[in-house]
Amino acid sequence: QVQLVESGGGLVQAGGSLRLSCEASGRTFSNYGMGWFRQTPGSEREFVAAISWRGDRPNYADSVKGRFTISRDNAKSAVYLQMNNLKPEDTAAYYCAATRSWVPSLDSRYEFWGQGTQLTVSS
Repeated sequence: QVQLVESGGGLVQAGGSLRLSCEASGRTFSNYGMGWFRQTPGSEREFVAAISWRGDRPNYADSVKGRFTISRDNAKSAVYLQMNNLKPEDTAAYYCAATRSWVPSLDSRYEFWGQGTQLTVSS
């Protein structure tokens, strides 16, 4: 089992920045690729970004490319999502997830999920 706990969500104005964190415990964190997904009520979960076990091969959804940056610190068992130039359409609950199967944007390949953290971007 891998336990994931997200933090860092909140209310921010459009154009602002925020960094989400996800701390992992349990099995060896460096064995897992990590992803961020988001979801709004009534909508399907959407891929945001992912990063491989070693911290290379970052993947991004087109909607966040150039604005969001995913990174990880295996020594701290943590993954981060730096979000810049936020837009109201980024408003969602954000979830981090862990996978041993590197299909970054496919949520069904992720084995473990956090409880989520809410981001609200006001216009």
